Amino acid sequence: MSTTESAGAENDALIAAAQELERALDGVDFPLALGSAADGATTARAAAGELRDYIIPRLSNLDAPALVVMGGSTGAGKSTLVNSVVGEDVTVPGVLRPTTRAPVLICHPNAVHWFDTPRILPGLARVQGGSAAGANEIQLVTSSALGEELALIDAPDIDSVVDSNRQLAAELLSAADMWVFVTTAVRYADAVPWQFLHSARDRGTALVVVLNRVPRGALGEVTADLKQHLEANGLQGVEVIGVEEQPLVDGHIPTAAVQSLRSWLTSLATNHEARARIVRQSLNGALSDLLVRAASVQVASQEQARGMQDLMQRAKEPYEAASENIAADVRDGSVLRGEVLARWQELVGNGELLRSLQSTLGRLRDKITSTITGKKTATDHFQGAVESGVDTLVRARLTQAAQQAYAAWRDHPAGHALLADAPAGLDQPSPGLNDASARLVRDWQAGLVELLRAEGAGKKGAARALSYGVNGLAAVLMVGVFAHTGGLTGAEVAIAGGGSVVGQKLLEALLGDQAVRTLADKARVDLDRRIDELAMGEWQRYEALLGDDNLGDADRLKDAIDAVQAARA
Repeated sequence: MSTTESAGAENDALIAAAQELERALDGVDFPLALGSAADGATTARAAAGELRDYIIPRLSNLDAPALVVMGGSTGAGKSTLVNSVVGEDVTVPGVLRPTTRAPVLICHPNAVHWFDTPRILPGLARVQGGSAAGANEIQLVTSSALGEELALIDAPDIDSVVDSNRQLAAELLSAADMWVFVTTAVRYADAVPWQFLHSARDRGTALVVVLNRVPRGALGEVTADLKQHLEANGLQGVEVIGVEEQPLVDGHIPTAAVQSLRSWLTSLATNHEARARIVRQSLNGALSDLLVRAASVQVASQEQARGMQDLMQRAKEPYEAASENIAADVRDGSVLRGEVLARWQELVGNGELLRSLQSTLGRLRDKITSTITGKKTATDHFQGAVESGVDTLVRARLTQAAQQAYAAWRDHPAGHALLADAPAGLDQPSPGLNDASARLVRDWQAGLVELLRAEGAGKKGAARALSYGVNGLAAVLMVGVFAHTGGLTGAEVAIAGGGSVVGQKLLEALLGDQAVRTLADKARVDLDRRIDELAMGEWQRYEALLGDDNLGDADRLKDAIDAVQAARA
């Protein structure tokens, strides 16, 4: 590969890396109200815009004409200066403030093809043969007085009273190969111009300062003072061109007064080597500064990711704790207290449990009786009591979790901001929790029946035996799940444990000791799983407010920054 081909390949790699960096900056999101969010979002937009407006177009067309932007303060005389340097009226000076309302780009007729497409400044519509009026337009004017290798932009005022004008001025300056910064003898110490001059310094942009409207006889003194200011601000060596105040001739500054600036621009237009050096200087400086700013966006994006993870965990922990507490309540016998224990005693005491376990006829008789009379059996009452007991426990714990999660977010600055825009009711369970909780217990009870049938399906005689009293045996299995006796008194233990001994023995005889223990374990695991899913469903209301975890944004941005740095090496 020749040296030229190698350089071309390296430039192509840099263009591709810059394009990916633009996409990464455009894609980064700052949904949380954290300290670095506002600056991160502003910097990301500005950096992506500079890549689109200047860096990528310039990398793609290194031989395009150099673009010089005339920028400066309101009333500094930029438009008059442009007309005077070009030697014809190519832009219209304003009378009212802001003076320059829309930018004007002046180029040689043979160079207009470089600028009449969205190659640079793609967000601005081109207007030819008329005046640009909107903030999103740029007027194209051709003049043979300019060389083909140079174009000028008369930009809006950097300190305009109109926000969109100030923003557009900054955008245009970021798209320049060189700034001609116009100020006056009475304005050069203002704060706003120095902010832009510092920006030029930081990004390495080629810069010339025009000190316009200097009182006659004061040019040397004022120019010397301005140079001292420039040196004090790290801008030593910047060329300063002074223009004395004097009467206009046909609306133009006399030729002798602008000759220094005109000669400088003419030299730039005709000296290919000097122009290429300035373009490369500004391009390299812009890239270096942009990478620093992109890195700051990456840091801000990482803070967003950490904030999201923190908020997610703050909301998730109460629901995880609720799920664990429900599991503990189930295992310590709490569910068997009160109504559930009374219904179990009734089921055992009236002999229905034994009948359901021993007689198909009894089961069918009770079912027929229940169907005709509408009266529920003791087994129905027991299962209903279990459903109510577990349901009440689940709803109480998840209500507490909702209140805790809400409080955890309320105490976090970003969480507080999210709650302000969130639907009401996050401090309470979701409207569908009651139905979901009751359905959970019913589905779990039905699952116990299927567990028993599945366990007995492969055992000789067990399947037939189970078909006689599977609902009763499911009730026995429920007691086995709940009766870990940690929360029961001695009398309650006797009722719960003693009452189920017959069923327990029958289960062991049908399925074996180990199978019964396995069934109880599976039943507990199944209940835990269902409760976990319900709790996480409640937590996801908070997760939905956070959207996607943007940790991938920071990672993508880092990779894009690394790729640009590698392509420049």
